[in-house]
Amino acid sequence: MKKKRRSYEAGHSPKFLVVIDDSPECDRALYFASRRALRIGATVLMLRVIETHDHGQQWLGVADIMRAEAHEEANAVLDRHATRAASITGITPQRVIREGEKTQELLALIEDDEDIAILVLAAAIGNEGPGPLVSGLSKTAGEFPIPIAIVPGHLSDEDLDTMS
Repeated sequence: MKKKRRSYEAGHSPKFLVVIDDSPECDRALYFASRRALRIGATVLMLRVIETHDHGQQWLGVADIMRAEAHEEANAVLDRHATRAASITGITPQRVIREGEKTQELLALIEDDEDIAILVLAAAIGNEGPGPLVSGLSKTAGEFPIPIAIVPGHLSDEDLDTMS
């Protein structure tokens, strides 16, 4: 059973969820989410997913080291993006690191946090399509548990300022 969204109820505050990955357009989603959050008094929640691959054939110690390094790298990436978001909103964004498959972890986080009001993604520019996450979620958007905002990856800060 899906949890009821409580973002705008007393004692709750809406969160704008942004998936932080290594794509160049990720900053567009973060910028837009930060501007909208500032305007309505919401919080930005950043998600970084460490995609786990089969470590079954690795020695346990090596797998542990690889996992620790992946978390260290994820925190460094989130630190950079948190600085960017805080420079816009004046508030340090929340952050979550999860391990697993990106779409599954995204859905699990939305299920776990009833204050997430919207997912903000940015579409890649170019001939390869909007990116794997946008493409994948667009197939199930009609059944998605929250609204999804897709920011065109070519929009500048100034463009986004006028829309957020």
